[in-house]
Amino acid sequence: MDALILARIQFAANISFHILFPTITIALGWYLVFLKARFAATKDIAWMEIYRFWVKVFALSFGLGVVSGITMSFQFGTNWPGFMEKVGNVAGPLLAYEIMTAFFLEALFLGIMLFGFGKVSNWVHTSATVLVAFGTTLSAFWILVLNSWMHTPQGFEMIDGVVHATDWWAIIFNPSMPYRLVHMLIASGLTVAFLVAGISALRWLWGDRSKGIRRALKSGVYLAALLIPAQILVGDLHGLNTLEHQPAKVAAMEGNWETAGNVPLLLFALPDEEARENRFEIGIPNGASLILKHEAAGEVPGLNDFYAEDGTKLHPPVTPVFFSFRIMVGIGVLMLLTSWALSVKLFRTGAPGVWGARALVAMTFSGWIATLAGWYVTEIGRQPWLVTGVLDTASAAAEHPVPILGLSLGLYLTVYAVLLAAYIGAILHMAKKASKGENVPVPETATGPMPVPAE
Repeated sequence: MDALILARIQFAANISFHILFPTITIALGWYLVFLKARFAATKDIAWMEIYRFWVKVFALSFGLGVVSGITMSFQFGTNWPGFMEKVGNVAGPLLAYEIMTAFFLEALFLGIMLFGFGKVSNWVHTSATVLVAFGTTLSAFWILVLNSWMHTPQGFEMIDGVVHATDWWAIIFNPSMPYRLVHMLIASGLTVAFLVAGISALRWLWGDRSKGIRRALKSGVYLAALLIPAQILVGDLHGLNTLEHQPAKVAAMEGNWETAGNVPLLLFALPDEEARENRFEIGIPNGASLILKHEAAGEVPGLNDFYAEDGTKLHPPVTPVFFSFRIMVGIGVLMLLTSWALSVKLFRTGAPGVWGARALVAMTFSGWIATLAGWYVTEIGRQPWLVTGVLDTASAAAEHPVPILGLSLGLYLTVYAVLLAAYIGAILHMAKKASKGENVPVPETATGPMPVPAE
C-alpha cells in the first residue's frame, strides 16, 4: 500500500472508533432526560434505577468519545495538512463553534448530572441532564455542518487557491446538511434503542425480572419501532438529495455502470471496476429507477459517465460503497422486523419471551454496524474528493514514509481493539452487577429519601 492509502485507512480507523461513542451519547442523553421526567411525574423509584445504570454508560461513552476525538483532530495536522491550508477558513471556525458552544456546555454540567443527585435540588439535576443532552446534539450539529459542507460546499470564494467564506448562512445550511443531520440523529436514537433493549433483554435472561428492567426493555423496543419507519423515510429523502448533488456516489451505491432507465435494484452483485461491469447480479427489475426516480423508466446515472478524457476515474471505489450500502439497508430491515415483532409481543404479554430476548441481545450493537456502514457509504462515496469540487484527497495528504504510517496504523488498531473490548466488557460487568442487585443503594434526594414503590 502507498502512503495515501495508509493515511486514509488510519483516519478511517480513527473516525470509525470515535463515531461509536457520540452515536450513543447523543440519544442516550435524551433518554436520560426521559427517565428523569418519568421519575419526576410518578415518583416511582424504578425509573431512577434505570437512570442510575444508564448514566454510568453515558459517562463511559462520553469519556471515550472525548479522548478519541482529540486523537482524530490531531490528524488534521499530522496526516492532512492540506485540508486546513486550503479550507481552514471554513473548517476552523466551525470546529471552534463546536468547542465553544457544545463541548463547554457538556463539560460544565456533566459533573452535576453524574454526581449531583441528592446534593442539588431535583430541578437543578434535571436541568443539568437536559443541558448535557442539548450539548451532545449541538455538538453533532456543528460537526455535521462541516461534514455536509465538505460534500456540498457553498457560500465561499477562492482567493489565491484558498477558500474564503462569503456567506455563513449558506455554509451552515448547505444543501445536504438538513438530511444528513436528521439521518444521523435518528441513527443515534436507533443505536441507543437497541442498546437499551439488548442489555435489558440480557439482564432479563439472567433472571432480573424487576419493574425497572421491564420498563427499560419496553421503552427501547417501542422507541426503535417508532424511529425505524422515520429513518426509512429520511433515508429516501437523503438519497434523492445525494442523487442531485453527488450522482457518482449514487451510481456506486447502485452498482450501475450505464446511464439508463428501468435500472434494477441489485440485491447482490460483484462489481468489477476493471471490466466496468457486475458479476453474478441478483436484482429486482426497475427497482432502482422506482426508488430514485419514482417511476420504472426513470433514468439513473451510470459510473461510465464519471471518467475524464484521459481515462482518470472520477467516481468512488465501487465495491466498498456498494456493499456498505447493502449492509446498512439490511441492518435497517432487521431493525424493522425485530422492533415491530417484539412490540406486538410486549404489548400482548408484557414479556419478550426467551427467543425474543435472544433476538434483542443479538441486535444490541446493530446500531453501530449500521452507522459505520452508512458512514463508509458517505465518506468513501465522496472520493476522489475531500471537499467536493474544491480539494481532492491526494492533494491534502502529508508525505510520510510508508513504514511510519504502517507502524502507527498498527498501534492505533491495537489500542482501539483493546479499548473497544474493555468498553463492551465494562457494560456487561455493570449489567451483571445490576442484575444481581449489587448497585449502591438509591441515594436520597435533596428533600429526603425516595419513595419505595408498592409491590
